[in-house]
Amino acid sequence: MQFHHHGYVSGDPKLEPAAGYGIDRAPDLPDTIDVLIVGAGPAGVVTAAQLSQFPDVNTRLIEARPHRLEVGQADGIQARSVETFQAFGFAGAITEEAYRITEMAVWRPDADNPAHIARASVPVDDPQGISEFPHLIVNQARVQDYFVEFMEKSPARISPDYGIEFVGLEYADDDAYPLRVQLRHTDAAREGELRTVRVKYLVGCDGAHSQVRKAIGREMHGQQAAHAWGVVDALAVSDFPDIRKKCIIQSKAGGNILHIPREGGHLFRMYVDLGEVATDDASRSIRQTSLEQTVAKANEILHPYTIEVRSIARYSVYEVGHRLTDKFDDCDDPHTRTPNVLITGDACHTHSAKAGQGMNVSMQDGFNLGWKLGYVLDGRSPATLLNTYSAERQEIAQNLIDFDREWSTLMATREEDFDDPGQLEDFYVKTAEFPAGFMTEYKPSMITGEPSHQSLAPGFPIGKRFKSAPVVRVCDANPLQLGHQARADGRWRLYLFADRAAAESNSALSQWAQWLVEAPTSPVRACTPKNRGPNHLFDVKVIYPQGHAEVDINAVPKAFMPRTGPFDLIDYENVFALDPNADIFDLRGIDPAQGALVIVRPDQYVAHVLPLGATDELAAFFEPILLAPTASHD
Repeated sequence: MQFHHHGYVSGDPKLEPAAGYGIDRAPDLPDTIDVLIVGAGPAGVVTAAQLSQFPDVNTRLIEARPHRLEVGQADGIQARSVETFQAFGFAGAITEEAYRITEMAVWRPDADNPAHIARASVPVDDPQGISEFPHLIVNQARVQDYFVEFMEKSPARISPDYGIEFVGLEYADDDAYPLRVQLRHTDAAREGELRTVRVKYLVGCDGAHSQVRKAIGREMHGQQAAHAWGVVDALAVSDFPDIRKKCIIQSKAGGNILHIPREGGHLFRMYVDLGEVATDDASRSIRQTSLEQTVAKANEILHPYTIEVRSIARYSVYEVGHRLTDKFDDCDDPHTRTPNVLITGDACHTHSAKAGQGMNVSMQDGFNLGWKLGYVLDGRSPATLLNTYSAERQEIAQNLIDFDREWSTLMATREEDFDDPGQLEDFYVKTAEFPAGFMTEYKPSMITGEPSHQSLAPGFPIGKRFKSAPVVRVCDANPLQLGHQARADGRWRLYLFADRAAAESNSALSQWAQWLVEAPTSPVRACTPKNRGPNHLFDVKVIYPQGHAEVDINAVPKAFMPRTGPFDLIDYENVFALDPNADIFDLRGIDPAQGALVIVRPDQYVAHVLPLGATDELAAFFEPILLAPTASHD
C-alpha cells in the first residue's frame, strides 16, 4: 500500500486523513442526508464502505439493533468475495482467522453395510484453479466488523448509527431532498423517539422482511420449498473422521447432512435434513423441532459415528426459500426518471443457505451500488447511472436462484433416488465457478461495452470480473498479482498491455499515453477537476511484454508515472512487466505484437476492451458516463 505521499506517517497507514463530512462528523443524524442506508448487514456495510471513499457525500448507516452483530447466520465466503475483501484491504487478515475449504468429502451408504455411512469421494474444492483466493468459512459478524473498520478509517469516517429503525417513507416535492423518511429510536436511552429526516437517496438493506421494500410497493415472488433443515453451530466431541472437513453426507436412515467446519479449529455447523413439510401444515409445526430432536436426527444419519454436543452457539430451523423482487428500485420507467430508493441483498432476493450465496451476493449488490451513488452525488456521473443497478443485479439474482434451486433439490434427494450415485459431487465439481461467484456477466449497457474488440484480450471477458494474473513490478522487481493492486477507492482502472514496439519513441503506446494526458477529449483531461491530480478518476497501469530488467523506467510515459500529493512526488508503482513463470499476455490471450487496453469498472468488472490506438472509442465510451466538472468542483 502507498502512504507518506502527504508527509511522513508513523501511525496506522490505513487511517486515511479525514475529509468532507468526515471532519467533525455529527454524532447524531443530521436533518438532511445524501444517502441513508437502512440495515448494517452485508449489503449495507459494503455500500457504506464504498461510499466512505466519497467524503463529500453525506452518508449515514442506521441499524435497528442497539449494537454490532454478534452471531451471524451466514458463514460461507466464496472466492469472489475474498477478491472484494482484497480491494478493501483485509483479505489477508480475515483469511488468517477463517477456516479454509480445500476439499469436500462425500459420504454415502456403505455398499457392504448400507446401515453405515462410508466415505465415497473427496473432490477438490477448486479443481479448475478458478481463483488464487481461497474458499473460506468465517462468521458474518466478523466480515461486517472488517467493513466497519474500513469505513471508520476512510476519509468520510462513517460509523453505523445503532438503535435506529426505519418506520416509513413519503415523497416530497423537493428536487434537492425528495424523500421524507420517518425513523424511530430503539436503544434504551431514547426508545420510541420519532424522527423525520430529509434524504436524497434511500438504500434498503433491511433483510427479507424489508420495510423499505414494502414502502415502495415492491413484492417478493417465489415460494418456499417443502423441505426443512435444522441448523446447528456446535462445539462437540465426535468420532466422525471428517469432522474438520466440509462434507455432504447421505444415509439410508433417511435424510442428509451438509457439514461445514467453522473458524477457530473446534466449532462446526451442520445443516440437518428434517424432511418434507406437509402441504397442509399451515402452522409450520416443523419450526418447533427441538435442538435435541435435530441432534438425534444427525446421529441417526451419521451412524455408526456419533456426535456429543457440549455447547451450542446457534440453533434454528428453516425452510428453503427462493424469492425475487420484480425490481430493485422505485423506478417503474427508467426512460422517464431515475430511482431515489434502491434495495439490496435479502430485501430483494433470498436463497437457501446451503449454496452459500446469500451473504456473497448481497455484498456484490452493495459493491455494485456504492460507487454509482458516489459518482452521482459527487457530480462525476449523471443520475441515469443508477438505472444500471437494478438492470444488472436483478438478472444476476435470478441466475443464482435458478442454480440454488437445483443445488438445494439435489441436497434434499435421498441417495437411492439418484440416477447415478456420484451425481451430487459431479454437479458440485462441474458448477464450481458458479457458486464461487465468477459466472456474473453484465450485458452491454451504459457502463459495459460491446465485445467488438474482445479478440484482443479473450482472457478478460467484457462484463465479467477482472481475473488477476502474476506480474513483476518494474520499480522494485517485486512479483505481484496485478488485480490485487486495485483498491476499492471508486476509481476506474485502465490497464494498458503494451505492444512490443512500446520502447520506441513513437509507438502506439506512447501516442496513446500522450493523448490521455494532453488531448481535450481525453476523459482524464475532460472530467478531472482542476484541483485534483490526474489519477483522481483513473488508475492507469501499463504492463510490458518483457522482463522487468528490460524496461527502462525513465522511458516510461508520464501517464503511468503520475505526480501525487502536495510534494509532487512520482508514483512509480503503475509499471509492470512479465513474471518469468507466468506470462500474463499468454495467460489472457493478448498478442504482444498489438497490445490492448482493458477498462475495468470501480467494482472490478471488465467494462471494455479496445485497441491501443482507439482513442475516439475510449472517449466515446466515457462520454455518457462521466460529466465535465462544475465550477464548484474546480
